[in-house]
Amino acid sequence: MMRSLYSGVSGLKNHQTRMDVIGHNVANVNTYGYKTQRVTFQDMLSQTMSGAAKPEENRGGINPKQVGLGMTVASIDRIFTQGSLQTTGNNTDVAISGDGFFVVADGDKKYYTRAGTFGLDRDGTLVNPANGLKVQGWMATTGINGEKIVRPNGALEDLIIPVYGKVDAKETNNIRYKCNLDSRSPEIPPEADSRMRASAAITTSIDTYDNLGNTHRLTLMFWKTGFNKWTASAALTGVNSPVILDVHPGGGQNNQFNPTSRMDLRFSPDGRLISVSDGSSPDELNQGNLTVHANFRVAGDPNIRDIALNLGEAGVISGITQFASTSTTKAVEQDGYNMGYMESFSIDNGGVITGVYSNGTKQAVGQLSMAVFTNPQGLISAGENLFESSNNSGLANIGAAQEAGRGKFVAGTLEMSNVDLSDQFTDMIVTQRGFQSNSRSITTSDQMLQEVLSLKR
Repeated sequence: MMRSLYSGVSGLKNHQTRMDVIGHNVANVNTYGYKTQRVTFQDMLSQTMSGAAKPEENRGGINPKQVGLGMTVASIDRIFTQGSLQTTGNNTDVAISGDGFFVVADGDKKYYTRAGTFGLDRDGTLVNPANGLKVQGWMATTGINGEKIVRPNGALEDLIIPVYGKVDAKETNNIRYKCNLDSRSPEIPPEADSRMRASAAITTSIDTYDNLGNTHRLTLMFWKTGFNKWTASAALTGVNSPVILDVHPGGGQNNQFNPTSRMDLRFSPDGRLISVSDGSSPDELNQGNLTVHANFRVAGDPNIRDIALNLGEAGVISGITQFASTSTTKAVEQDGYNMGYMESFSIDNGGVITGVYSNGTKQAVGQLSMAVFTNPQGLISAGENLFESSNNSGLANIGAAQEAGRGKFVAGTLEMSNVDLSDQFTDMIVTQRGFQSNSRSITTSDQMLQEVLSLKR
């Protein structure tokens, strides 16, 4: 009789625990990044009244007789299924689609979260505004050629986004051309004067920058000088010397310096650029990338400056071509710019933060890190949408998004709670009925005990 009382008590207590979990889930139905929990039950030890007996020659086996002593909580599991993504339009809000966690830090202490409600503090540090924890990742470093590179393999650090910060001016070092020279153009004899060349020439111009950010317009003028042969000259505004075109920069083996601002281009019969040479020297390039170097001096600077003019690849239709089509004059790209200020930034699916500057350039600022665990259900909840690693979660495997099974970042969105209210209300009804049933077993056992006590009357 007492066993039924204590079995009912265990049912009441553990159904109350389940109701507590359900109430917690319902309370967090609108909590960003929240993951629902569930309670599973198991029966407790049973009291054996008689053991099992094996079959004999004349009798069969006998099963054991056991009376259960109630139930207990087997586990409280956290379900890490994907929540719906809600668009916010805020560029510092980030959601994770797939497996993974954001890494945030309080000093040396690391926490993990699915809630990407981030913002910037007064120093430009990317933080969780609710508790000030700093988002972890990798800051960009300057490469050999001055470009910003993020290497997601070093130690984690705070991410600082220098909004309205400056970017230094960068001198133009390379220009890439992609244009067509009309093969039907008339030939201009070598002895023609500059006025005749200018009237029939095809001209392309592009703005370049010096190391202070001053603008200099580089102009190339092409004119046809023979069958499948063109000659070009260069001019640059704001310099105090002629522009010298040279196949091999700075001298070198078998190189003869070109004293003029001309170069010769030769094309195959099918319109492909096959070689480029100095205008008045035997230096020639006919393999790989055909690059000519424009050498000049800027006023007030005694050093010789150099801009590499990439005309295309030998024998490949890529840069400058010669077809029977209207001439196009296009220098498609140059790598210089003047000083600028960061006006905005964006975060891509890999977590790379790219700054957009007033001078039209874009540079990598940093990259968000992402952590995955072998057993995410083993994480310990630390409150405030945060988790900590435990002995059973495994160590955090931290790296770049979209690698090694990690999910991707989606900027401008937040992950909603994965709590399903219809499931929670159904579980609530079942839990309530379970609680009521256990209370009935207690009251029924009490009535039976009362009957036993009344036997002496």
